[in-house]
Parts: sequence; C-alpha cells; structure tokens
Amino acid sequence: MSEARETSFRAPAIVVRRAETRDAAAIARIFDAPSAIAGTLQLPYPSPDAWARRLAETPENDYVLVAEVAGEVVGNLGLHPVSKSPRRRHVGTLGMAVRDDFQRRGVGSALLAAAIDLADNWIGYARLELTVYTDIAAAIALYRNFGFELEGTARQYALRDGEFVDALMMARRSRATMAR
Repeated sequence: MSEARETSFRAPAIVVRRAETRDAAAIARIFDAPSAIAGTLQLPYPSPDAWARRLAETPENDYVLVAEVAGEVVGNLGLHPVSKSPRRRHVGTLGMAVRDDFQRRGVGSALLAAAIDLADNWIGYARLELTVYTDIAAAIALYRNFGFELEGTARQYALRDGEFVDALMMARRSRATMAR
C-alpha cells in the first residue's frame, strides 16, 4: 500500500537591507532587464561603476534598500526626502524596481513594507509620494494595496522606447497622520 506523502514548497525568504557599494553590479543587472527599465526613469545600459559611485555618494538621509533572495539581490527601492525645503520635510518619495525574473513573487511587497515602516516609524514622514506609469497595472495594484491613492495623471510624463507615456501621481499618508 502506497502512503500519500504531503510535501510543501516554501519560497526562499526575502531579506531587505540597506544597499552597499558591493551591490552595484546586481542593481545594474536589475535595470538591464526590459520590464524593470520600462517602469523607471533610468536609462538603458546601466553601468555598475556608475551605480557604485551613486551608492557610495548616497546622502545620509536617503535610503537605498535591496531585496535578496538566497543571497542574490533581485530588487531595489530608493526612499528620499522630496525636497530640502523645511516646508516639505514631512514628505518622502520612492522609486522601486524588481528584476524581471523575480516580479510577482513578493519582492516588491517586501521592499515596500520595509520602506513604509522606515518612513512611518523611524523617519517620521507624514506623506509618501510616487509616480507610476499608467500601463503598469501590477505596480498600481501593489501601491493601492499599501494605501497609496491616486492624486492625478501627468500626461506625456516621460519618453519610453520612443513614445511619451502618461504617469499616475500617487501618495499615502502615514498611519499617525490618517488618525487625525
């Protein structure tokens, strides 16, 4: 008599941490993929050396986070003050990219959750803003799941692959601000 065996598949853990200069080549690889580059304002053919300089020169109040799966960097997120003006110091902005072969596997959610925790509970941002192209439905759904709301549409926001594309302006208020 054969015995039924229950097996469970467990996806590898996603570890989010602050980026280091040693991550430059992996971040360049993220932006070297068609879907990842199409969702950002980055230009094609990223240079690992340029990323290394950028990471080395990141201001203290800017955060570049990476997501690792099995020790491999597969996503990154930047969390930055929106302005140096004291009147806008309560606002942060973010941008994110996930390597094409790791999209829709929880990497974006892990990065976004870490950034929101940092923004709400450690930096004290009252508001987070982002821009997302109107044709990236999965990203828009992700942002909505994390409490981002549509605030407007920017027509012909950016040039992508020879055509101008529109973008949505989205924002979320911190839990502390929402309670008021």
